[in-house]
Amino acid sequence: MRLVFKSIYPPFSGKYFLDTQGHNFYNLDMKEQRPLTEQINGDLKMESLMVPVNSTDNLHLKHIYINPDGPPIFMLHGSVENGRMFYSNTGSGGLGPYLAKYGYDVYVGDLRGRGESKPHVSRNSKYGQTEAITEDIPAFIEKIISLRGNTPQRWVCHSWGGVLTSSHLLRFPKYRDLVKSMVYFGSKRRVSAINPTRIFQIDIVYTFLGSLLVRKHGYFPSSRFMSEDEPALTRKGTSIWIRMKDWVDPFDGFNYGKAAQDVVLPPTLYFAALNDQCLGHRKDVLLTINESGKHVSKYVLLGKKCGNLHDYNHVTMLTHKDAVKDHFPMVIDWLAKY
Repeated sequence: MRLVFKSIYPPFSGKYFLDTQGHNFYNLDMKEQRPLTEQINGDLKMESLMVPVNSTDNLHLKHIYINPDGPPIFMLHGSVENGRMFYSNTGSGGLGPYLAKYGYDVYVGDLRGRGESKPHVSRNSKYGQTEAITEDIPAFIEKIISLRGNTPQRWVCHSWGGVLTSSHLLRFPKYRDLVKSMVYFGSKRRVSAINPTRIFQIDIVYTFLGSLLVRKHGYFPSSRFMSEDEPALTRKGTSIWIRMKDWVDPFDGFNYGKAAQDVVLPPTLYFAALNDQCLGHRKDVLLTINESGKHVSKYVLLGKKCGNLHDYNHVTMLTHKDAVKDHFPMVIDWLAKY
């Protein structure tokens, strides 16, 4: 059922209709949905979309929705992981289904060779971090545009996924006006924290052991002790960036740090977890905010001393069962505001 009405009061002037089943306002003049901050009713649907990025590689894009006409959200995972960071196969858990239940039309990407993208990472994978920024992300976004037109999007990322999306927007102007706002969980471009966890996870496993395994296998078989394998060039690019002060592409020389002084990124909500010792340490999240240039931003530290239910870490800030009642509502508020 749709109730049509006209408002003369700014900033909501124009003709609207209220979808009484979906509990959402639509502005017929602006062509953009204004979601209410309450859950909608309906059956959650999930489907897999395949997105060709070239003649041999296909990206996987998980579509999660109740209302396919809701505001589109693109979600991107971080290093040595895949899109499952945002959803369970049953749809019973994760930030993706949570956002869908609030009326958003959610698209979760698997970077090339990861998750359900085809073919899987191997010694024949000749792509890396630069290609993720310059080829994979635009392929995902063009697919969403083909389905939803130029409806404004919101982007939600975990860890290194936020570095990749910010890098893309700093380098290419095409989608800057399309993206209304972003939410980043534990996203850091540098790893400056020095502690036993960093020495083990970054210096020993990712850097030293990773280098040995790449020489042997031609790629980083990190799924043996993490959640996902990684191409050799991706591991190399990431390991360089987490140590570099300057935000410069190590392969083609593009200066993202310089671009950040001239480009204004979309309003971004940055989460850090108190128990995240190195993969998204709170100090490194703040460093990332500062080097991303002047933009509307909000920093939120998650931990018991901050009023949260738990001392979350790099993963549980997204996967803990209590996140839906603890800090996920802040995501809804941010997306509704921007």
